[in-house]
Amino acid sequence: MGRVAFLLFVGLGGAAILISLGVWQVQRLAWKEGIVADIETRISADPVPLPADPDPARDAYLPVQVTGVLYPDYLRVLVSQKQAGAGYRIIRPMIREEGNILVDLGFVSVADAPGLRFEEGPPLTIVGNLQWPQETDGFTPEPDIAQNIWFARDVAAMAEALGTEPVLIVRRDAPDLGGPLTPLPVDTAAIPNDHLQYAITWFSLAAIWSAMTFFFLRRPPAKTTD
Repeated sequence: MGRVAFLLFVGLGGAAILISLGVWQVQRLAWKEGIVADIETRISADPVPLPADPDPARDAYLPVQVTGVLYPDYLRVLVSQKQAGAGYRIIRPMIREEGNILVDLGFVSVADAPGLRFEEGPPLTIVGNLQWPQETDGFTPEPDIAQNIWFARDVAAMAEALGTEPVLIVRRDAPDLGGPLTPLPVDTAAIPNDHLQYAITWFSLAAIWSAMTFFFLRRPPAKTTD
């Protein structure tokens, strides 16, 4: 009986812990899906004027409408798109009386990038979303200034390079800007949500643990020899 009690204690206790972890991940999944739904609603809302002092914590994803002059200077941020392959996000400075800002105009393929030429045009209005992407870490290479290639959207560094405030608007809609630029609007695809996979893993481990417990309970105890 001592062996059976021990196996039941270990088996049921371990299974209960694994199942509780799976349930916790299901709860986390519902929490994360709620956050993503709120962000999607915020992204697609009607645009408002750009706040006087945009705040990353308060104004992330906020849809805004801005008017200004796009200067010819631009930065190229290396990215890859499933359908188009490698290319660049094009970041240009918008000059405004209220303060200069960065505008992410969209994507151009590597093949089309050499032909890009920008000129200072008349004032125009752009609708987009505020974003402060978290794309840099300790492994992100330094920008290749000579080739004008950046490897992540580092808002503070890009703002310093182009002489603007550290504010980035990702274009959602704008007049025809010329050239082969395709908008890459803000969405929630990059927000990690692996809680379902974690839940499946914990429930699977619970099932395996329970099966092993049942196997050892059915297995006859080893015979001892005198």
